[in-house]
Amino acid sequence: MTDNKPIDPYEKPAGGWDALKSSWQALREQQVVVKGASTLLRANQPRGFDCPGCAWPDRNVHSTFEFCENGVKAVANEATSKRVTREFFAANSVSELAQWEDRLLEAEGRLTEPMVYDAGSDHYRPIDWDGAFAMVADALNALPSPDEAIFYTSGRTSNEAAFLYQLFVREYGTNNLPDCSNMCHEASGVALTEQLGSGKGSVTLEDFELADAIFIFGQNPGTNHPRMLGELRTAARRGCRIVVFNPLRERGLERFANPQSPADMLGGSGTRIASEYYQPRIGGDLAVATALAKVVVERGAVDADFIAAHTSGFDQFASSLRATAWDTLERESGLTRAELEHAAQTYIDSPATILCWGMGITQHARSVATIQMLANLLLLRGNIGRPGAGPCPVRGHSNVQGDRTMGIYEQPSPAFLDRLGAEFDFQPPRAHGHDTIAAIEAMHDGRAGVFFAMGGNFAAATPDSARVIEALRRCQLTVHVSTKLNRSHLVHGRQALILPCLGRTEIDLQASGPQAVTVEDSMSMVHLSSGMNPPASDQLLSEPAIVARLAAATLPQSRTPWLWLVEDYDRIRDRIARVIDGFTDFNSRVRASGGFHLRHPGREREFPTASGKATFHAHPLLSADESRDGKLFTLMTIRSHDQYNTTVYGLDDRYRGVHGLRRVCFINAADLRRLGFQDGELVDITSVWSDGERTVSGFRLVEYDIPEGCLASYFPETNALVPLDHHAERARTPASKSIPVRLGRSVAA
Repeated sequence: MTDNKPIDPYEKPAGGWDALKSSWQALREQQVVVKGASTLLRANQPRGFDCPGCAWPDRNVHSTFEFCENGVKAVANEATSKRVTREFFAANSVSELAQWEDRLLEAEGRLTEPMVYDAGSDHYRPIDWDGAFAMVADALNALPSPDEAIFYTSGRTSNEAAFLYQLFVREYGTNNLPDCSNMCHEASGVALTEQLGSGKGSVTLEDFELADAIFIFGQNPGTNHPRMLGELRTAARRGCRIVVFNPLRERGLERFANPQSPADMLGGSGTRIASEYYQPRIGGDLAVATALAKVVVERGAVDADFIAAHTSGFDQFASSLRATAWDTLERESGLTRAELEHAAQTYIDSPATILCWGMGITQHARSVATIQMLANLLLLRGNIGRPGAGPCPVRGHSNVQGDRTMGIYEQPSPAFLDRLGAEFDFQPPRAHGHDTIAAIEAMHDGRAGVFFAMGGNFAAATPDSARVIEALRRCQLTVHVSTKLNRSHLVHGRQALILPCLGRTEIDLQASGPQAVTVEDSMSMVHLSSGMNPPASDQLLSEPAIVARLAAATLPQSRTPWLWLVEDYDRIRDRIARVIDGFTDFNSRVRASGGFHLRHPGREREFPTASGKATFHAHPLLSADESRDGKLFTLMTIRSHDQYNTTVYGLDDRYRGVHGLRRVCFINAADLRRLGFQDGELVDITSVWSDGERTVSGFRLVEYDIPEGCLASYFPETNALVPLDHHAERARTPASKSIPVRLGRSVAA
């Protein structure tokens, strides 16, 4: 940034000296320069803690530095010296705090003791743990039906806490277990389970060493998974082709300087990442994948032996490709036939290819179809069960995949419920529960009265903000297990509790001594995580302890020895081993250096589908949407570089050249001219949907390299624009990456 300009295009490579400077500033702002630096040396280490940030796996657990800039921010945010005490709540009413910016709420520091909302004074006041658990138990047991309670889970919850949590919820009598997967990669799980028999990616980090090409769809690793850039840099330097499809030009996908490489740091220019960079229109990825598959089939480049031995449905699929016209593919993708054919030839020329994708793919109405078309593309050339090849859905929160493995799912399989019930001697409920969207609808309509959140920031993370706020306020009781103050604590029910918990970096001391938890990364590696810092307060409980004490208070007749289990987490893992597939001898295997890998049958070309084979799925393209009429745009929500999910660390988005601002809207220069707007002008953004319009005001237009007819803006500020019923077909992830909107001059201008 120069001359204090709020918009200053960034010309340097991602990473580099600016990443080191930003890391230092994060430690300094949280007043933990010495403590934070020493803590980071234990991040992602065999005897250390798993980074509380993203789910990217660890490359070399014996390296001193296994963290990235955004990991530093996450660790500094948790290890902060700042505290939110009872005096803070006494001095600030809930109504007053509700006027604060979200980032300022979290910047106050760590929560220190349980708090209960006092409606008479409009303040939170202290409550002891026994009183808090009794309050929740009384509310739950007073409900006419267990299905009137909602139990949400954040993706940072450990395997041990998640397993106990779903067990408690099911012993209580419901499958209402919405989680953050419902809002991010649910579409990946639905699509891949149908097609391959497993909803997870099949690749490991070792495959990145062997791939001849890596295709990246709808993902920005420079901000969301920075350690992935190290893998891409290594791959690019050995000659691997990296092909990117993203509507926005993202600096991290263009060039990267590894802060751990002296050559990169001294040279200044870094390493070129993308060998080919294509900018489809927002929502054009289904057409892109269809076009690539069409070229593979029509040029006779399929792996006929693999298709014959391991797949079904090829002939019908190939016929659908041949029948798809090129003018349709060009119109729907926003790319030319020449561009699409060139990318397809790169794929054909690669003996082993990995396809990666992020939420730029999953948060669309047709996300399941798009992911299945990507899987079709892999199947055409036998790129599953081959070294250096396979699907790689890159997930966000550090244990979002592990939580699902542990049973955090509103649609559990009968086989899982059978094992769970047999192990703990009860009859689990069989009816499917509420996912996130259904949970919001149930609270809004009065069909649910208690909301319990194991982590996360539900009010800020969910779509259709006004409706979510109304839904939470209609609850009898809202409860949030948290490390820091956030927006959801201020959007409360008639009664409300804040229950403070230990962070990932802190020592978890139970009756048998210090404990370790486990997590599963985005590539199915399960490993231990052990905190090393003293707790921020002696009033904090671990998440497993919170679940166990709540269960003991709510279910006095339960046969499960809740309090005994949390005396030693090995006892929880022994139970997991008897219930969850792939966890035999859990305690022994997870203590091996680096942990262990959960088997993916696709790596051995086994496909546990109904037919026993991987299946091709044909998905016809639909006609163009309304945004092509010149009045409506398609808006996608994005993160800034200075945030992680709903946690906003600061107001800069370095790689996109934005400084001191968040209410910005990225727009193509031609669209600015066509509409008569000026770069920097303030606009109101209005989403247009069947149930009416939703508006957010005072956004600064920023000219940017983005396709015509497309816009991008940060969440959670634009979550209010996402209609609750605008979601992925069958997967129901919010379609936050394809919102039909129009622009108008701001009333605040």
